[in-house]
Amino acid sequence: MNLNAFIRLFHRWMSIVFTLTVIATFIALAQPTPIVWVSYLPLLPLALLAVTGLYLFGLPYVTRWRRGRATGGV
Repeated sequence: MNLNAFIRLFHRWMSIVFTLTVIATFIALAQPTPIVWVSYLPLLPLALLAVTGLYLFGLPYVTRWRRGRATGGV
């Protein structure tokens, strides 16, 4: 498995983890005595999603730029 496929798979699993942590946060904050520290749980998966998402977003542009540069600017 190459790096791009691994990052894509990691990004998919992080989206599932992020969704579950957001659901857990809603449940925890809906309690009669809300557990406030749970609201910080989605931040780590969100940061990882942002980094991997930016990488995946820029990947086609970088590969196109490298391909054009290697063939002499075509």
